[in-house]
Amino acid sequence: MTPSDQAASVCLDVGSTWTKAVLVHADGSLAGFAEHPTTTGDVLAGMDAAVRAVSAAGRGDEPELLACSSAGGGLRLAVIGTDRLSATEAGHRVAVSAGAHVVHVHAGPLEPADVRLLRSARPGVVLLVGGADGDDPAGLLHNAGRLARARIRHPIVLAGNASARDDALALLRATGRSVVACDNVLPRRGEVVPGPARAALVELYQRHAIGGRGPAVAPRFRRLVRVVTPEAVGHAATRLAAICDARVLVVDVGCATTDVHSAGRSDPVRTVEGDLGVRAAAGGVLVESQSEGIVDPVEADLLGPTVARMASETGYVPRDRGSAAEDRRIAALAAVVAVRRHLRVHADAGHDVGLVVLAGGVFRQRNLAGGLPAVVATLRTDPVLAPVLADAPVVVDADFAVVPAGLLAARGRTAAAESLLRDHLLG
Repeated sequence: MTPSDQAASVCLDVGSTWTKAVLVHADGSLAGFAEHPTTTGDVLAGMDAAVRAVSAAGRGDEPELLACSSAGGGLRLAVIGTDRLSATEAGHRVAVSAGAHVVHVHAGPLEPADVRLLRSARPGVVLLVGGADGDDPAGLLHNAGRLARARIRHPIVLAGNASARDDALALLRATGRSVVACDNVLPRRGEVVPGPARAALVELYQRHAIGGRGPAVAPRFRRLVRVVTPEAVGHAATRLAAICDARVLVVDVGCATTDVHSAGRSDPVRTVEGDLGVRAAAGGVLVESQSEGIVDPVEADLLGPTVARMASETGYVPRDRGSAAEDRRIAALAAVVAVRRHLRVHADAGHDVGLVVLAGGVFRQRNLAGGLPAVVATLRTDPVLAPVLADAPVVVDADFAVVPAGLLAARGRTAAAESLLRDHLLG
């Protein structure tokens, strides 16, 4: 054993709303749990508070700190195209499962007022599309030139007319813009090919999700946090698959994003939905549940005020049965939509599923415990998911074991990670 293998660890997960910490002994046993609201402005303050609270349960030795983060939330995507219908469709298809959600769409030539409107949407990345391959490149080149001259420092994913790509790229890079060029999202009229641009967004989301920005915060935060939370959950999914000798689906429902991980005998895969969550992204859950035909108009009207409150009161914790039931319903809908999307991107993930794990803070609320069968029933009775989940047991990460196990596994401490999962998840 190395010294780190014999040490206790504080495993820290910095979310967009809550920062969670657990103390894990060297043998994988849990010794304490604490959480603190993720502090805006100085995310380190919330981290320090959570670490101090949980370290009090230690045995005297200084624990090792292992940390991951998804504090950046979903990636805000602005789309610039030549016509609104195709730009809107392209943006949605690219953002799905890449950790992003569309916050602004512009169609046509960009003018100074349009650039000001674009900046006011506070995007984290701009998707620049325009024209099928072989079309007149004038619109794409105009918009590339306008973005090159504008006071916009966000990364730009260039996925437009192939015949104009090199010229557009040269315009943007001439003024120092950060650009990722990829194949046209709209290569032919009426056709959307989101894969290459989506892959570019996935890479950008990896850097965005960690959060902790600002000159006073970033250096220390980056030293402490080098893993995004979905990566930690993915390591845990891999360990679970090894323990169970079966394919495992882990659904992590957060406040701003919902991730789905599939691990089995092949390489693990994951999708991140930047428009699905139980607080900041609750509106996306309602919209997409209606689009998928999961929620009818009557229920949508009933849930509308609840979703509006969730989105505005991101730190809210249910304190009565009714509010807990509302949280439970939105979490169940987010899980169903996210797994459906995951299976569309990774069809093989639906074969021979042996275990489903529901993770996320919403499932650790003790006043939710009596209603968890309703969440499981929502997944099992969904007409799309029922054949996939028919024979798979569903377990809930009520003790916050998944992320800490993933952090331990990422450091090569597989024995402790597997012990934690066996004792606090698989029972």
